[in-house]
Amino acid sequence: MDPDKSQSNELLEETRSDNVKAPRKQSMVSRREWFRTTAGGWASLGLAGLVDMPAVRASMQEMKLSKINEFTTSCNFCSCGCGMVAAVRDGKLIAMEGDYDHIVNRGSLCVKGISMFATHTSPNRLTTPRYRAPGSDHWEEITWESAVERVAQKIRKTRDETWIATEELGDTEVPVNRTDAIAFMGGAQNTNEECYLFQKAARLLGIVYVEHQARL
Repeated sequence: MDPDKSQSNELLEETRSDNVKAPRKQSMVSRREWFRTTAGGWASLGLAGLVDMPAVRASMQEMKLSKINEFTTSCNFCSCGCGMVAAVRDGKLIAMEGDYDHIVNRGSLCVKGISMFATHTSPNRLTTPRYRAPGSDHWEEITWESAVERVAQKIRKTRDETWIATEELGDTEVPVNRTDAIAFMGGAQNTNEECYLFQKAARLLGIVYVEHQARL
């Protein structure tokens, strides 16, 4: 017997016996993993059929809050002076929320304050001044320059016609320099600095009735 051939046969038998003792492991997929993969695939196919994926990808290329400028303002409904943040894009108001850094409201808003955005974007909101002539049954739009000039003329005419220069105090005539025919009303949206200037302007015109919208 050839010793080399006998040695080769022994090695072959050992290899066969090792293969029998240690069978190769097969990759098994559990039932739960199979159901999960199948459901995910069907959901993806259904979503792709319902959603315009090219439009979604195009919208994701630009962030939702890009090209937005934020401006701080105050609510104009009551005298609390709650702070608000207005988000503006391309000159249009797109959102309003409470100012979390404001000392009064700390970001919270009441029902009237929350409705500020709807009030601003309402189709019934007037954006230009209107005038209705005496005896007329309709309003007509006028320019801002015409409205300012008309108001100034009315104030001057009323002030001159109702001006009170002096009054008698006992037996003495004292200067008062006022008019009782004009009143001035401020708003909650005005700042302290604006209210100071309004108060000065009203006193210079001789107006003694200065009120606020929240007190009426």
